[in-house]
Amino acid sequence: MSTPTTALPTTSSHGPRRRLQALSAAAVVGLALTLCTTTAPAQATELVPQTDAEAEQFLDDRAAEDPSTLDRESVPEGISVEQAKKAVAKTDELTPADVEYAAAQEDLPASGVPGDFYETPDSLPSEDGTVLKQADSEFYLDPVKLIKHDAKSTVFMYKTTDEKGQARAATATLLTPNGASGHADDAVVISPGTQGVADKCAPSRQLGMGTEYEGISVASALAAKHPVVVVDYMGLGTEGTHHFVNRVEEGRSVLDAARAVQQVEGSEIDEDTKLQLRGYSQGGHATTAALELQKEWAPELNIASASAGAVPVDLHKTVSGLSSVYTAFALYGVVGFAEQADIDTSDFLNEKGQKMVAETADKCTVEALLSTAFTNGKSLTKDGESFTDIIDEHFTDIVDRQRLGKAAVPDVPLLVNHSRLDDVISFDQGKELASTWCRAGHKVAFEDNLGPTHLGGYVAALPRIETFTTRTFAGKAPLDSCWRL
Repeated sequence: MSTPTTALPTTSSHGPRRRLQALSAAAVVGLALTLCTTTAPAQATELVPQTDAEAEQFLDDRAAEDPSTLDRESVPEGISVEQAKKAVAKTDELTPADVEYAAAQEDLPASGVPGDFYETPDSLPSEDGTVLKQADSEFYLDPVKLIKHDAKSTVFMYKTTDEKGQARAATATLLTPNGASGHADDAVVISPGTQGVADKCAPSRQLGMGTEYEGISVASALAAKHPVVVVDYMGLGTEGTHHFVNRVEEGRSVLDAARAVQQVEGSEIDEDTKLQLRGYSQGGHATTAALELQKEWAPELNIASASAGAVPVDLHKTVSGLSSVYTAFALYGVVGFAEQADIDTSDFLNEKGQKMVAETADKCTVEALLSTAFTNGKSLTKDGESFTDIIDEHFTDIVDRQRLGKAAVPDVPLLVNHSRLDDVISFDQGKELASTWCRAGHKVAFEDNLGPTHLGGYVAALPRIETFTTRTFAGKAPLDSCWRL
């Protein structure tokens, strides 16, 4: 499998240059199967595994990487070299490329979007899905910014409403494939996976920095000539708190972005455009939430199909099953629950826990996972309780409100994909969601795969998602898996 050999640009700083050189094309490809994927170059399909065997080979290649290559300049601030080497040596999910990636992010400039763009206007309109402003943006496929996608990229801000009924401004990005003109027959709306909770982690910012792992899905859809909308979610990039995996706020963010994009200057999407909602992990949660809210919140949208992957249907079960590799995810969740319940985290976290929360809140997914990997959650709580115990004691109602599968969804073709080797969200959650939709009378394609780990399942599913997308946009029914669920 070939990789580009384009030379890296020079820079006046030897430290940043050395870090960026480590992000070679090979490292970019490897990142597609780990805690953060940067995406493929222009010939993206050549770098995305097309079979389970190729995905397994990628992971085998990464497992062979030597952690001894790490040094001080390769490791993110706040993590010792020895800690990084131990983390890499303990698990196949963390490799030197991941550490190099997180370190390189410290030296990258901001995206091309003006910083003041994300400021909320003094007043907001009454109608949800109203465009407030827009700006040209960029979409790079790598953090060295060597590979710029030729899609036209526009970031836009729109009005939405949070769970408490408060008017909010949110942002999203429209990417239009090169050469497209006139009315768009179809478009893909991507709900991104976990980005972090800091404003700098918003996909619209990371797309312009070349650090957005959803770039793989974006590039895949653009290659099929579909316009793409990438949602930021409330509180990511814009004013206010991002409530991690909040069903109502995620779903409304997605639906109102799909409304607003029709008003964006230069957009080819209108009320007749067929929409596919697509998401994986947190994005699968948001996609499913949007489906459940659509009839009530945005019945006018022309949703033609939906693809939801590795959906955390039951957050209590998800948090309970997380290994210490993914402590950052548990922290994002517990802190978000505390915010929604108006409970101070000092009520249940000790000094170490509060410090880790503060540090994690300012880091995007890769860096947050690296800095908290193998931290026992019980060491962060006042009474040595687990995060599951904390949820049971304080947040049962909050968690129950995020439960999916209880509400009706549109009668459109549905795809549920999930790796049997998922180490973050248990495979049975995806199968149960598909079964629930089948029992409700929907035609559901359930696609399991053997992509190693949570992110491996994401990459392994992409070819099947594109086949499903092509067929459903053409009005063809997907294979129905309900008979075997």
